[in-house]
Amino acid sequence: MDVETLEEFGIAPGRVKENITARGIKLEGLLIGQRIRIGDAVLEVTKECEPCHQMDAIRRGLQEALRGRRGILCRVVEPGTIRRGDSIEIIRGQASRKREAPAENHAG
Repeated sequence: MDVETLEEFGIAPGRVKENITARGIKLEGLLIGQRIRIGDAVLEVTKECEPCHQMDAIRRGLQEALRGRRGILCRVVEPGTIRRGDSIEIIRGQASRKREAPAENHAG
């Protein structure tokens, strides 16, 4: 999930159970099949993350408000260490479904 969305809703990083909080990258713009490198790891986007009912436990109406903005789910292609502040590199030419692709940014 991106920190900009968290800040917009006044939610602390980690509160919505995201594993990685990114800054400066439109995660919803990544393509299914797109590969990204964060630190030593390579991940592949598998699908958009749909907000679940637990979002409404944080704040009433949050599940619906986060629809389309909850982030992405990925599978690990190459395991490795990811640290706070590591850059997020888009690996070009890997995506299978067309959507707009953002540039390199950072993990938090």
